[in-house]
Amino acid sequence: MSELTLFLIRIAYLAILWIFVLSAISVIRSDMFGARVPEGARATRGSRAKAGKAKPAKAPPKRRGSPTHVLVTEGANTGERAELENAPILIGRGTDAAIRLDDDYVSTRHARIAASGDQWFVEDLGSTNGTYIGSVRITQPTTLTLGTQVRIGKTILELRK
Repeated sequence: MSELTLFLIRIAYLAILWIFVLSAISVIRSDMFGARVPEGARATRGSRAKAGKAKPAKAPPKRRGSPTHVLVTEGANTGERAELENAPILIGRGTDAAIRLDDDYVSTRHARIAASGDQWFVEDLGSTNGTYIGSVRITQPTTLTLGTQVRIGKTILELRK
């Protein structure tokens, strides 16, 4: 092989190595600090909140026997709860989560509990370690009923009245 060919192979190898290192740093950064919000979206969101035009999504009308809140029953955050009237409820380690879990196995934006009609659903948001109902890992939005245990990392949550 000529010296030029060997030199170009070395440069290509270094470029691929640096791309790998930078992508690994990017993944670690986004997991620690959350996703980047563009400046234009921040300004739009702030101006809507100031103007009072932003309305939260409405929870379904309350029926007798329907759940009213999500409660952490096991794990480091036992006793923490979120009212379902503030649906959808984001669960994770991020600062924007309604139920913030201090668990190494929980992603920044791990799962979401939302309503559709008079039913409640839990949805995994592409987490690394998954969201489980009982011992079954969910891959699509799954219906929740009163008392159904949802496991996220080492934490167990339930819908309660």
